[in-house]
Order: sequence, then C-alpha cells, then structure tokens
Amino acid sequence: MVSSKAILAGSSLAALTLFYPGGSAMAQTTAPTTTLPSVEVDAPKQTQAPRRPKVRVAVAKRRATTQARPQTEAPAAVEGPSDRFDAARQSVLPPGGATTHTLNHQAIEALPQGSNASLDKVLLQFPGVTQDSAASGDLHVRNEHANLQYRINGVMLPDGVGAFGQILDTGIVGSLSLLTGALPAQYGQRTAGVLDITTKADAFNNSGVVGVYGGSHGTISTNVEYGGTAGQTQYFLSGRFLQNNLGIENPTPSVNAIHDRTNQEKGFLYLSTMIDPTSRLTFMSGVSNATFQIPNNPGQTPAYTAFGVSDFDSSRLNEHQNEFNQFNVVSYQTSNGEFDTQTSYFNRYSQLHFYPDPIGDLVFNGVSSDVYRQSVVNGIQQDTAWRIGYAHTLRFGLSVSAERTLVNSGTTVLPLADPADPTAGTIDAPFSVFDSSAKTGWLIGTYVQDEWKITNNLTLNAGLRFDQMYQFVDANQLSPRVSLTWKPFDGTTFHAGYARNFTPPSQVIASPVNLALVTPPGAPANTQTPEVGQNSPVLPERSHVFDVGVVQKIYPIPGLEVGADAYYKKARDLLDDGQFGAAYVLSGFNYDRGENVGVELKSTYRNGNFSAYANLAWAKQIATSVVSNQYLFGADELAYISGHYIYTDHAQMLSGSAGASYLWEGTRYSVSMIYGSGLRSGFANTDHLPGYTQVNFGLSHDFNIVAPNKPTTVRFDVVNAFDTIYQIRDGSGIGVFAPQYGPRRGFYVGMSQRF
Repeated sequence: MVSSKAILAGSSLAALTLFYPGGSAMAQTTAPTTTLPSVEVDAPKQTQAPRRPKVRVAVAKRRATTQARPQTEAPAAVEGPSDRFDAARQSVLPPGGATTHTLNHQAIEALPQGSNASLDKVLLQFPGVTQDSAASGDLHVRNEHANLQYRINGVMLPDGVGAFGQILDTGIVGSLSLLTGALPAQYGQRTAGVLDITTKADAFNNSGVVGVYGGSHGTISTNVEYGGTAGQTQYFLSGRFLQNNLGIENPTPSVNAIHDRTNQEKGFLYLSTMIDPTSRLTFMSGVSNATFQIPNNPGQTPAYTAFGVSDFDSSRLNEHQNEFNQFNVVSYQTSNGEFDTQTSYFNRYSQLHFYPDPIGDLVFNGVSSDVYRQSVVNGIQQDTAWRIGYAHTLRFGLSVSAERTLVNSGTTVLPLADPADPTAGTIDAPFSVFDSSAKTGWLIGTYVQDEWKITNNLTLNAGLRFDQMYQFVDANQLSPRVSLTWKPFDGTTFHAGYARNFTPPSQVIASPVNLALVTPPGAPANTQTPEVGQNSPVLPERSHVFDVGVVQKIYPIPGLEVGADAYYKKARDLLDDGQFGAAYVLSGFNYDRGENVGVELKSTYRNGNFSAYANLAWAKQIATSVVSNQYLFGADELAYISGHYIYTDHAQMLSGSAGASYLWEGTRYSVSMIYGSGLRSGFANTDHLPGYTQVNFGLSHDFNIVAPNKPTTVRFDVVNAFDTIYQIRDGSGIGVFAPQYGPRRGFYVGMSQRF
C-alpha cells in the first residue's frame, strides 16, 4: 500500500447493549450470578450437592442399558456430567464484580451474516467497542489499543504476531463474554477486556452442518462441522475456507479494491472425556493459515529513483503478507463439590512474513522491507476454587509461560544526496541492511482472592495478584483488586471496583532495533536514518482502574433492561503501538502518563419473538511524553507530545451500536448498526475523522427439506445497506501509515444443511 506520508526512520527495522435475536441474549452483568434472563447457557451455581447422586444415577443407568441402547443416544449418559463440569469451570473463573456482556451462539446466528461474520465484527455489537482498520488491530475496547485477552474455555491464549489474521472462527462459539472494568485477581496481563469464549456445548449429538456463503467482493466461504459422542468421550471439529477480494480495507473509496485478494483456512478440534465422575480431560486445537495481498492506492506520485526506475504505476505494486497460527490446549479438570480445579498446558505457534515490492516500495517510500516474525509459547495455567462454607469461596491460581521470539528485517534503503539537507534528494545506489532479534522471555503470575457473601444481597470480592516478567525488560508488581456487588432490590444490581493492573508489552512488538545499521558513522545517512536517534526499551504498563455501574430491569415494561457504567484509568508507561512503515506489522512504544475515562449506556428489550438493543459509549483517552522507541517519531512531533497531553490515535469520542430481530412465521428479520464519531488523525492526533453510521440487514429461514430435525437454512444479508462511504483511517496520525475505508455495500447469500 502506498501513502504520501513521510516514512519515519526505523519504521521497518522495528520489525520494524446487546443482542437478543431468537430469544438469545447479549447481557450486561456485574456479578457472577447476574445474567439476563435470556442468557442461561452458563449456570455457575449448579455445582452443589446434587452432583454425586446425579452422576451415580446417570452412570448406573448407562451401565444397565449399555448393551441395548444405540450409540446415537449416548449423549444422554454424558451430558449431565459434562454440563456439571462446564458449570464448575465457570465457578473457578467468575467475573467477580467486572462488567460482563454475553452473546450466545443462537444470538450470533440471528445477527446479519450470522457466524459467517468474523469475530471482530460480532464484537462491535458490544458497548464500548470501537471499529478500527485491520492494520491497527480491528477493534478497541474502551479506547485501549490491543490489551485484549482471549480465553477459550477458561484458558488464556498467548498473543500472536499477526497484524490482522484471526485464529478463531465465529462458528465454534457456544457463547462469548466480554469482561471489562475492574477485573478480579485471576485476570492478568491483558486487562482492557477479557474475551472469554466457551465452545459449543450442544454439538455432541452425532450430527453436523455443511454450508456455503458468498456474494459481493468475490466472496466465497465454505464451512463444515461435526460433533458427536462415543461412550464417555465428546468431540467436535470444524473447518472453514474463505476467499474474497477485500481481505484488508480498501485504501480508496471505490467499490472494488485493487490487489486485495485473501485466502484463509481455519480449523478447530475439541475432544473431552470423562475419566471418572469427578474428573475430565479436554484437548483443544486450532489452526489458521492466511495469505493477504496488500491493496494498492492508484495515482500516487513517485518520490525516489531506484535501480534506474523513477516512474512506477502505484496500482501495480505487488506486496503481500502470509500469516500462520496454531494453538493446542490440554486441560485436566476436577470437581468434588468442595474443590473445583482446572490445570492446563498450552502452546501457540505464530508466524508472519511480509513480502515487499522490491522496486516499487523504494520508488514510493524510499524503503523496501522484508519482515519476518515468529513466536513459540509454552505454558501452564492452574486455577482452583475452594468453597469454605456458605459465605466464602477462596480462589487461587498460577500461570507460567515461556516465549521464544524471532524478528528479522531485511531492508533496502537509499543514501541521501546531502545528509545536512534531507530535501536534497537521494542517490540511486540502494544498499541493504539486515537486523535480527531473538529472545526467550518468561511471564509468571499468581493470585489469591476471596469471594465473601456478606449478606444474600451484598458480595465483596477481594484479591491480590503478583506478576513477574523477564523479557527485554525485567519487572514485577503486586496488584490489589477489590469489588463490591450489591442487589438491594429484585432486578437491581450495583457494582463498584478497583484494580491495580500490570500489563507487559507483547514481546514481538517490543523487540529492539539496531539503529547503528542505518545511522552514521556505521552507515551513510539514508532514507531510514531517524530524526531522533533515541531507542529506549518498551516498558510494562502500570495502571489504576476504577469502575462503577448499575443494571436495572424495568418491570412495568416486561423485557426491558437498562444499564450504565463509568470508568476511570490512570496509567504510567501507557502502552501503544502503530504501523510506522509499509510492512503491515506493529511497533510498540510507551507514553509516560495516560488517562482513560468513559461512560457506557445500554438498553435491551425482548418480547416474545421480538428483541432490540441499543448501546452508546462516550470515551476519552489522552497521554503525554513518549518514553520508549522515540526514533519512530519525527523530532517536531516528539517535542509537541512532550509538552502536551494528546489524544491517542485510537481514541474515539462516541461509539454506538443498535439493532433488532424479529421471528415471524419461521423467517428471521434482523438489522444491526454501528456508529463512530471518527478516530484521530493529523499531526500528533490533533484532528479526527468525520463520523459515520453503517447499517446491515439480514434475512434467514429454515426449510424442512431433508427432515424436520435437519433443517436447510437459507439466508440473505446486506452489509452497509445504504452504501455509506466513510474512512476508518486517512493515513495521518501517530502510527498510521495509509488510508483505509469501511466496506462498500455488499450482498451475500448463504445456505447450510444440518445432517
């Protein structure tokens, strides 16, 4: 992709609320036991004394009938214990006073595009979630850049190295919950939000689904999934292939992007077996392989001469990027009524390779960078809940992970004709430099916390967390967490909380660069020589977070619920990152001080087959003084930030979402909307882009063509129905390399068959 924005030195060397369709719900809660009526997939309190009798009855019944019962009825013998263990896992890792928004699989399917939408597009329906470009992380939670933690069945997935590839497919989701606010002590590292994904729990009935979906922008997607039960073992597997001509946002407002093809394959496997009535062993594995063409911006003016070429058609640039991700998780879970534990081993392999256009990038940017990033993570996580009588539940745990990262950057640059006068141009004598950084780092975290039911209506959750990092910087912190949940009346829930957070930077993004390779006297002054030759290491972020909120059911209007939440964050060494060169990779840095404040409002309504929601969030994040990787900035911008509080580039003042769903005579009608007042732009983020609204429509119907219990689902969706032309990014602002536009209007048709 080409931008007229000047390339900062060292850029490539840095390695450069809520939806309830179909009777399902997205809910905001403030305590482990507070869930909207229509979301009942997680029942954390069904873990008490009745377990053992139920298990004995189920097992005895199975043994007595094992010879006569056909295998297709096997789920009846396993679902009871499995459901108990799912509930026990929720008891181990409850939200504990945090603000929680939940969306289950049925609600996702009722949205426009359903599970054919990528996970980040689904998350935009949560309050306080802001849309961004793929190069900048797809989305932001409460105006934070990245700092979002992904968990699958309670196990934390380590960060990958990809800029825009997503490893998880929406189709595997049984339910997903976004936790924000003052998180309890069991949640460390990424703390802007925790996306807790629970895999499908209703997919083990020896059946499956095959589907095809496609339409505008050359989109074709095929998917297949199957789940079943064999004895005491449950299994589920899924796969999806996606191909389209809009892999990354279009840098122009045109309907069709130039050179923007993507191919993506994703797979997922879940295996779970009951060892005995008190223990379960689970294995999960996911893989994602994706290739992306980097879209072109035609009509750009060449700025340099390289290899004798000074005239180059920017629409014919040929950059592309490959991303590969894989994770594996093995979990051993026990539950005996008094203790619930889950011990997990996890690993993740992540790889990214950006291929430049060797001549075109030099002609337009003065730099051509071949960037390779790789990360291998292995770790263990253990969490325990111990019920001490009625009033107290003690929770404690430990996590340890080791990460090996490799960052290579092979860069071709042009020497300056006059080092004292950068405007004098360059010499057509390209030379190459190679920078490499490898590191094995460690992250260690441990916590203990007590959930104290002071009264039936008042719960105090207090804990202490300790984190230690050994990476490019060694640091640690002891972090207190406390929250109070109060239910003074039926249907009313107040919560208030405080959390001290410690956030290590992503090791890949924090990898240092060797500025001597492009800085005199080690090298002639060139197009990569930074204006500021300072390269302080990226530091962990330390912050105080305060959060208070209320959720209220409006009984005079059955089905209506409203809520409000306010938060304030004060941070030292506020983490941020950005794309500072043509390569679609991110480089990290810190602001010395930062503040983040916001208010979220939500309302939901459900009446029979009709449901609707609306969210509105106001937020403001400001920061001052860059204290790491200063070479990424121009001297004037760096000086301005040192003397002023500025908006971070991903700060958006207002964001909103709304929608509705209605099931009428077997046909589902749905609409969703997102609104943004515009992300920051301009010198030191002193400006912002215009606001926008995108509206999507969906229509689906089940036909009983094969059999009544094996429906054929046909759907039709319109994305950006009013063809609104809007910019997500305009190519200006801190860490923003090129413009990106929202999608133009698209029409999509899909069909799926259950078998």
